[in-house]
Amino acid sequence: MYKENVNNQAYYSYPLFFDDVHKELIMGDRSKTGAYKPLRQGAELLGGGKVRFNFLAPEDAKTIVVKGWGGSMAGTYELKPDVDGYWSVTADDIRDGFHYCDFYVNGVKTPNVLMPYGYGGFTPVNFFEMPGGIDPELYLLKDVPHGTVRMSLYDCKMTGKTRCCWIYTPPKYDEEPDKRYPVLYLQHGGGENEIGWVWQGKVNNIADNLLAEGRISEMIIVMNDGYAFHPDGSGNEAMGNIDDVLVQDCIPFIDKKFRTIADRDHRAMAGLSMGAIQSNAGVMKHPDVFANVGIFSGGFTLTGDGFDMTEVFADAKKFNELFDVVFVAAGEQEQPMCDRVAAQIAEMNKIGVGVHFYSCPGYHEWDTWRNAVRHFMELLFK
Repeated sequence: MYKENVNNQAYYSYPLFFDDVHKELIMGDRSKTGAYKPLRQGAELLGGGKVRFNFLAPEDAKTIVVKGWGGSMAGTYELKPDVDGYWSVTADDIRDGFHYCDFYVNGVKTPNVLMPYGYGGFTPVNFFEMPGGIDPELYLLKDVPHGTVRMSLYDCKMTGKTRCCWIYTPPKYDEEPDKRYPVLYLQHGGGENEIGWVWQGKVNNIADNLLAEGRISEMIIVMNDGYAFHPDGSGNEAMGNIDDVLVQDCIPFIDKKFRTIADRDHRAMAGLSMGAIQSNAGVMKHPDVFANVGIFSGGFTLTGDGFDMTEVFADAKKFNELFDVVFVAAGEQEQPMCDRVAAQIAEMNKIGVGVHFYSCPGYHEWDTWRNAVRHFMELLFK
């Protein structure tokens, strides 16, 4: 199974390519059009937890290193000259899962054109996948019915600009024109954007696979850019006001354009990190719009700017009347936040307030959030 998985397109598809095209054109004489020679992958998966990093070096290269972003890839690895202009190094101590990494040529950060690109940390960045984890096939591309991911544009009254959102519709959406669907509004983290849950999170693959196994309800998933600020500078300077954009503009747009079940019980908001904080606040501020919330790696708070839910979460009857699913998740290595939130929710559970808590081995990284969104979707819209 490992050999099948390492060649899965989920590991190599990204905004620039779905089918990888790491090839070099070798020109012949004037009468020939030339031929293509395969290039090495920037991160070759060798099996047994090993990965070989490859970099096509410039002629003046004296040193090349690759550094992880901490967490499950905390090391720095020095590449050495190989053949045909490549520099390489093999690492055997990188944990399974998703990894951002940076390459430095002569001390200068330089993108590796042989590797996938994502958007994280407010910059284009290389990444790779190490097979394995809690559910190693959760986000892979499988031979199952596939939903559709599309981009839609809508007007935003708050900012006075046109915004785009990415929408996942389940596999049978176009085949069953009379069926209506609940909606999950899913937010990215700080330094990312609305494409993150597709290209790094692989949420469309996750939804396809879970639907094929009958583990989740069919749903539409809407992904927005979380940086939404009032032009006059009011509102939250750090987190913005994406909840206002959703409530005032995006939700009415989605309900008009797509076949939604347009009520609070069939509407959820969730996110990771910054998006978790935004979802926490957004649902608490707008309980008339959302009955479900997922908070991944963002702590958990009952009070904030424009909301105070202390009384609701101290009373099981009030809680059950207002919310369907409140789900909070964290990686076990996200300390002390993980233990603090677990203890907080355990106290609520003692009095019958049914907040769900989920943790798994993991850092503040995509592996944690992929597992979190899976467990959240399994609870939704039942």
